[in-house]
Amino acid sequence: MSRIEVQSLVKEWSGQRAVDNLSFVVEEGSFTVLLGPSGCGKSTTLRMIAGLEDVTGGRVMIGERDVTNLDAAQRNLAMVFQSYALFPHLSVAENIVFGLKVRKVKRVEREQRLQRVAEIVGLEGYLERKPAQLSGGQRQRVALARAIIAEYPVCLMDEPLSNLDAKLRGEMRAEIRGLQRKLGITMVYVTHDQTEAMSMADQVVLLRDGRCEQIGTPDTLYNRPQTAFAARFLGLPPMNLLRLSRTANGTGIVGLGDQGAISFEADEGWHLGLRPEDIEFCDEGVPARVTAIDYLGADSVVSLEIGGQGLAVRTAGHSNLKLGEAVHIGWNPTAAHLFDAQGVRAAVS
Repeated sequence: MSRIEVQSLVKEWSGQRAVDNLSFVVEEGSFTVLLGPSGCGKSTTLRMIAGLEDVTGGRVMIGERDVTNLDAAQRNLAMVFQSYALFPHLSVAENIVFGLKVRKVKRVEREQRLQRVAEIVGLEGYLERKPAQLSGGQRQRVALARAIIAEYPVCLMDEPLSNLDAKLRGEMRAEIRGLQRKLGITMVYVTHDQTEAMSMADQVVLLRDGRCEQIGTPDTLYNRPQTAFAARFLGLPPMNLLRLSRTANGTGIVGLGDQGAISFEADEGWHLGLRPEDIEFCDEGVPARVTAIDYLGADSVVSLEIGGQGLAVRTAGHSNLKLGEAVHIGWNPTAAHLFDAQGVRAAVS
């Protein structure tokens, strides 16, 4: 069994909590991403699961075993680090089978596993090379092969693609996800990159200041964010959050008076959330002014000023709008999100 359960996990340093009462479950054979900004506790959480950091409080379960106080070597898992952690004086083949040699696996079996894994990750022609003779993507494949060859049911990855360029990151995302599905490994993957989380994960655990902000599928986090933080963290450009206030006639967008009236009730200090792709330009609607246009090829991101607040709109292709031009915008009420003064999702009514 390779199901992972993290129960009320706590990690403290000098009285400060880096991980604060964190709980989540990774189902057997699934791909879970720990996502969040730098310093949110995601790598520390992964290292506690791996047994590389002591646990201040809570439990880590792998299968039916409580592994909280077991050494890393007793946890039956593999780990891929942010740095490739390859031995520069050893060949690719020697780096891949190093762990098997330490565990005294017989030579015949080592060679059989090596050939099988080298074929899986596309390193058959590079086994005699040294790490210095490889590209960044090839070195990352060696690190992956070293984890796979152990044939452990659980694999942990700590930002393994952060040292690669954008093109290689895209290729390696597909390779890692494909390997995980093919081998049926239970995988926990740490990243601050929302693209990696959205494109790879079965489940995302979004962290903030050592706490769990939201857990769900990528689709759930994007379309039903439970907090303003989650709404802004996922999406590029991120969700627009417009300040609201009470008006004589109900609720409106701050700075627009009656022109910014919205069709549902909200209290002072609340925010209206709108994804850039859910906003459209129209002949009549909420007034705004164009402040910038970023052409991205397939689409453009138009920055607007609306009642003294910034707003981004994503449109298809090249935009013909001009800087400083007065425009009107609108949106379907079903696309609106509402967050209270504490940044918690509220019902739109």
